[in-house]
Amino acid sequence: MGRSRRTIPEELLLLALDPTTGTTAQPQSLDLGLAGAQLVELALAGRIAPDGDRIAVVSPRPTGDPTLDCALELLRRRGAPVRAVHWIGGPRLGLRQTYLSHLERCGMVHAVAGQMCGVLPTTRYQATETAISREIRARLDSAIRTGVPPDPRTAALAALAHAVGLGKHLYPGNEGRSSRSRLRDLIRHDPMGGLVAHAVMDVQNGAVAQPRRPAPAGRQAAPGARAVVEPARGVPVQPHRGSMARVVAH
Repeated sequence: MGRSRRTIPEELLLLALDPTTGTTAQPQSLDLGLAGAQLVELALAGRIAPDGDRIAVVSPRPTGDPTLDCALELLRRRGAPVRAVHWIGGPRLGLRQTYLSHLERCGMVHAVAGQMCGVLPTTRYQATETAISREIRARLDSAIRTGVPPDPRTAALAALAHAVGLGKHLYPGNEGRSSRSRLRDLIRHDPMGGLVAHAVMDVQNGAVAQPRRPAPAGRQAAPGARAVVEPARGVPVQPHRGSMARVVAH
């Protein structure tokens, strides 16, 4: 896989990068979207394929992209096809930063050091190759405006942009409502992009629990007791109502 073509994770991140603030829109859901975008890119490269709601490795041959190849190797080690929601909902520590650092090395963004509240060090990223960001945006705008079925890469990018909530970032306000609706509709033009985008939204909605397991023979649940559903391995557990959770940005 040549590096002359930008990958879908890179394009999704450039779409999410705010040119004014240097921050990324929808950072928490964007992490899920980047994991999903890796699956779409691997599928387009012929390394994986959908198997129902699961992802199967069809060729373990490296793509030449270190980050994609790491994901491909992890999928290969699973042995059996893995459900898309379980893969996307698994821990992806530092994935956004990995891609930001890659874009910086490629000269597409540059890091700007700063401070929050005059104390905490922060890093913001400004796009340097603005023509690239404009070209990515123009592809989405064209697909939305013309209604012509987009190519698979653009369709998958649109599906992921909708899934992570970038619609309001790209097409804000009441005047952008129809564009956001058409962005959502583009999800149907790429089966793999649609599968991954729905998996991203399912993870955000918490709809990734495994079916209830039958109680072992001889053990009955107490009357009125609540059944416990164990979360899938690698899927973040949602805190109970009323509990407090600390969110750490990566």
